[in-house]
Amino acid sequence: MKKQIVALTAFAGLLFGAATSASAAEETYTIKSGDTLWSISQKYNVTVQNLQDWNNLSSDLIYPNQKLAIEASAAKAPAQPAQKPSKSDASSYTVKSGDTLYRISVNHGVTVADLKGWNGLSSDLIFPGQVLAVQGGSYTKPVSNPAPAKQTSPEAVKEFKVEATAYTAYCSGCSGVTATGIDLRANPHLKVIAVDPKVIPLGSRVWVEGYGEAIAGDTGGAIKGNKIDVFFPSQSDALNWGRKTVTVKILK
Repeated sequence: MKKQIVALTAFAGLLFGAATSASAAEETYTIKSGDTLWSISQKYNVTVQNLQDWNNLSSDLIYPNQKLAIEASAAKAPAQPAQKPSKSDASSYTVKSGDTLYRISVNHGVTVADLKGWNGLSSDLIFPGQVLAVQGGSYTKPVSNPAPAKQTSPEAVKEFKVEATAYTAYCSGCSGVTATGIDLRANPHLKVIAVDPKVIPLGSRVWVEGYGEAIAGDTGGAIKGNKIDVFFPSQSDALNWGRKTVTVKILK
């Protein structure tokens, strides 16, 4: 009888441990391509405001592979004693929603050129969650009027031709917020394209001929198949783009 009691106790302990692990696993959710805060809120029967509060989000902007707390308990962490920042802490910065290279350069007393040089950036495009070096050593600065060189484009996993049109955040009936939650009116510097998710998955990094590196962050009723719509902050720039056939590369 004593052996039976010990065995049952051990079995109950295993069940409790498994249940605890399962509960902990359900406290967070890893974002997949095409997810929005609204779709996640519906899946877990919470509100968008809950998700924003639990994850300290100032907007609806989310990205694939980002982890979200889906229960209030997952957002709570034990208080840690204050520690003096180490030298390594001060030498890097994690990009937040709404940040620009210019704003980060001002806050850290460096230049945009320094940030791009230290981080090997070829454009001003940055993303929330990206870690940037804000201190560094020497790097090769671009020289004035460099000799012409053969233009190369980023390495890609897929390349094809598309018909490209353009749009703005202030068109008739537009909210300015994309299908993935990017507020283009608040972030007019971002390069975003609308895509057919069956052709280019939402959240993909892409390179568009004549436009540059962008994120596939929006959809459109007329954007089907090999068609894209590129975002411009002004209507005149969108009109100047017109309609053209360009090469698109889905980047690694």
